[in-house]
This record gives sequence, C-alpha cells and structure tokens, in this order.
Amino acid sequence: MNICTVSFFGHRKIENISEIEEKLFSVVTDIIKNHDYVKFLVGREGEFDLLASSVISKATAGNHNTYTVLVLPYMKAGYRDHKKNYLYCYNEIEICEKSAMAYPKSAIQIRNKTMIDRSDIVVCCIQHKSGGAYQTFRYAENLNRHIINIG
Repeated sequence: MNICTVSFFGHRKIENISEIEEKLFSVVTDIIKNHDYVKFLVGREGEFDLLASSVISKATAGNHNTYTVLVLPYMKAGYRDHKKNYLYCYNEIEICEKSAMAYPKSAIQIRNKTMIDRSDIVVCCIQHKSGGAYQTFRYAENLNRHIINIG
C-alpha cells in the first residue's frame, strides 16, 4: 500500500484567498489520486491552516482512504471544552509533546517542524520571505522534503 503523510502550514494572513483555495484543492485532490492512503497533518492557527482544513474536508468527502489529524501545539481551551465538535471535523486530535512543553510563542513553529519531520510531502503557502512560516519552509528545504508552495 502506498501511504503518504502530508503536512500543511503557511502565514497567519494570506492574500488572494480564493486563488489559494483553488490551487490547494487541486493539490490535495492530486495527492489523493496518486496514493493508496493519505494521512493529512493540519494545524488551526491562521487563515491558511483553516483553509487547508476546509479544503481537505471537501476533497476527502466520501473517501475512505484518507485520515486527517489536527495537531495542536498545546492544550487549548476551545479543544478542551468542545472536544466532540473537533472530532466531527478531524479523525484524530493530538497535542504535540515537544511544543506543549515550549514557550507559547515558539510552540507553533516547533509543532510545524515536528509535523514536517513526519511528512513525505509538505504543502505550504509562503507569500513573503520572513516570519515563522518562512523559517519553517527553510527547515523543510533543509530536510529535502517534497515541498509544494502554493503562495
């Protein structure tokens, strides 16, 4: 079985959301078509993360060969108080151990790097060469991950 793990990250704010959404849908559907089983690792921190979750949900509707994991950087009140609602949107929710012990400002980047470490493909939305998302992109490059930047 051809199993593929895909992680997603991008800038907190993104430009041209509808254009990015179209590109993202195309990328996600191509990944699903080209692999027997796909595991998606997503966050929930900014516009791109939320867009990725939405697109994955649309692209995987009725597909039993995909699995979506929300990877939280630390325990969040929203998840703690509404776990049942989160499980409606994701197959699994996990809290990244490495980032849960870190200072909150660095936790998201640590979580993203941990997701990249587990991934075969990295889908990102990098629209400028600065910030945590860009640093995470450079990390993925250094690991020679297959990167698809739709930014």
